[in-house]
Order: sequence, then C-alpha cells, then structure tokens
Amino acid sequence: MEIKVPAVGESVFEALIARWLKSNGEHVELDEPLCEIETDKVTLEVNAEAAGVLSISVQEGETVKIGAVIGAIDEQGAVAAPAAETAPQAEPVPAAPAGPAPPMSPSGRKLAREMGVEPSDLKGSGRGGRLTNEDLLQAEPAKPAAAAAQPTPAPPEPSAPAQEEKPASEKTAATAGELAQAKGGAERVTRKAMSPIRKRIAQRLVSVRQNTAMLTSFNEADMSQIMLLRKKHGDFFLKRHGVKLGFMSLFVRACCAALKEFPEVNASIEGDDIVYHNFCDIGVAVGGEKGLVVPVLRSAETMTLAGIEQAIAGFGEKVRTNRLALSDLEGGTFTISNGGVYGSLLSTPILNPPQSGVLGMHSIQERAVVRDGVIVIRPMMYLALSYDHRIVDGKGAVSFLKRVKEYLEEPEEMLLEG
Repeated sequence: MEIKVPAVGESVFEALIARWLKSNGEHVELDEPLCEIETDKVTLEVNAEAAGVLSISVQEGETVKIGAVIGAIDEQGAVAAPAAETAPQAEPVPAAPAGPAPPMSPSGRKLAREMGVEPSDLKGSGRGGRLTNEDLLQAEPAKPAAAAAQPTPAPPEPSAPAQEEKPASEKTAATAGELAQAKGGAERVTRKAMSPIRKRIAQRLVSVRQNTAMLTSFNEADMSQIMLLRKKHGDFFLKRHGVKLGFMSLFVRACCAALKEFPEVNASIEGDDIVYHNFCDIGVAVGGEKGLVVPVLRSAETMTLAGIEQAIAGFGEKVRTNRLALSDLEGGTFTISNGGVYGSLLSTPILNPPQSGVLGMHSIQERAVVRDGVIVIRPMMYLALSYDHRIVDGKGAVSFLKRVKEYLEEPEEMLLEG
C-alpha cells in the first residue's frame, strides 16, 4: 500500500517531510503515526492505513507535491513481523552506497578540497543527509595522520612535495583555527532551512506592513473585578464544566460586546468595498513548536464562557498533537493575542489580514494607581489595539478599546447582557 501526502486545502500544493516517526523496515500497526509533514499553513501527522512493514522512499527535509508517494507499507510483512523480530535480517536495507558524495554547499566543497577530505567517505548530519562544514571539520584530525604517513614511503623527493603540501595544511589549520575559537570549534554558526510555516508567517508579516495602514492604540485595565470573579466562582466553574475559568473567555466576551457597538473594527476590505460582519469569528493566537497559529472560534458571540474555554482547550490539544486542521484556521473577523503568558508587559500586535483589528493582552502587574484621590495598589494590564486606519478611524479605535476596558473592569454588565 502506497503512502501519499494527503490533500490539506485548496491553496496548499506542496509539503515538507519534517520527521519520520518510524524507521525504514519497521513494522507498523493500523492508524499508527508514521511521519509529520509541514505545509505553509499547518503541521499534521500521516497515519498508517494498514498494518505491515514500512518502506521509506522520501527522506526527512525533502519537499514534495500534494499526492506524492513518500513510502509504502508491505501488508504481507504484517504476518511475518514476529519472525522478523527474532531474526533481524532486514538491516542491510538502510546501507547507503558509498559511491556518490552527499549534497553540500559550494563553501563546503571548497573546504573539503583545502582539507583534502573525500566527501563520499563522510556521512552528512544536515537536513536530507546534507554534508555541513562541521562534518568536514570533525573529519579534519584524520587528515594530518594520512599526510604524516605519506612522506614515509616516498623519501627520495624531500623538498618539492613537502613544499606543495605545506600551504594546503596551513590553509586547513587556519580554517579550522578560525572556527575553533568558538566552543567546540563548530558552534559559531548553525544554518537551517526555513520551514513552510515560518516562510508563510514571514510573507504575511511583510505583507501586513506593505498593504495596510496599521496603527496601535493603548490603554490599561484594572483586573481586580475579573480576578475576584475567578477566585469566587473558579472552583464551581471547574467542577461543573471540567475546565478552568481563564482570562481569555472573558476577553472574548468583552470583545464581542464591543464589536457590536463598533462594527468597523469587525470589518474587512474587499476591493473597493468595506464588508461588515454581523457575527464574531474570533481568532485566538496559540503558540506551538512550529510557530504561532490562530484557530478561530466560530460565532463566538453566541458561546458561553464554558464553551469558549472548552474550545480553546481543544485547540491547544490539537496544536500539541499536530491535529489542527486547515478549517480551524480559515476565516476570522477579529483576533486576540495573549503575550502576557510569555511575560510581555507591552507590545504592538500585528494585524491578521484581511481583518482590521487585533487586541493584545499583556502581563498583569500590581501598580500604584489613583482611585478617588488615594494612591492604591491594583492588578493592572496594558491593552493594545492594532487596527487598519483605512477602515477604522482613531475615534472608533480608541472608543472600542475604552469599551473593552470598561467591560473588563465591570464584568457583571457584559455577563448580564449575554
């Protein structure tokens, strides 16, 4: 049975083989994860559609088209699997032919010539078996031994070969010496290819700067009442719904209520038209190993606090297990990003086009503030709203952010309205 790269979405045409979870020749079971593939939108696992012996035809680090065959499963091998375990004779399969040299950069080829190292004798540690400069430097100590052994059988010509050999070894020593000044000699520079997701993130971030008139407005919210609400009802909420009452669900509710009052923050531009959305599909930024992803809460204005928390927890689990689908990321009319979980005190969130607004949450800090003419200590959070000035005027942006602040400082109002 052939293993093919699955279709992920209409706009995805190729994928990177990020990691094989099973080895070549290993027995696999039905529905067992075989490998991870990365596209410019999602990372997902490819599972075995049958039990048998795995044969890998595309190595890690290679980019292939959607639908391409990356391996196969020998279903007849499923019956012979126990026998194969007692007599492990399938080991010769991975043996690579010693003929062709592994792939390497032009600078690597130059270094190999200077060092007198034969690339085909080495095993590359880079992506896709690529031979790196570090691999060449690790092979360098073997070269002087060979050079020392060569003059012994040929003493008749003392000066000419020795003089020709000397510059090469001096170059080798200089090259190795320059890189050896760092710890271990090979840790100065590490070069890695950008993953498809990181490439896509880079393209979109540059596009936002070029194609929108982004501006950011700031405010701060007193989180005393929110924290009191969570402390008072947190245990009951957890017992009843099986999930903790977090800050994000309250922020989602506050934003949904404010978006109804300021619909331009929930709008987008299509050509020469402004499209106003009469629903709130709220994107919630979630950090993962491969980068930041923004799954979407559909019709969040209709969801309960428990429903929001459960949906966010579900997204977090999908990100950890690489099961996030492209449909989870599509759409969205407004985004909330919580940099506070990483300790950020203040930042400028960047728009997620074609949306016209994104709210940034930050760390809660106890600060001295004035209340009724008296200096008191309150848990304060800075809020940041980045918006597209082509759609949203300064008055609308500031008023929206002020309304979110009011809902957070007096949460009973929005909860009674909801």
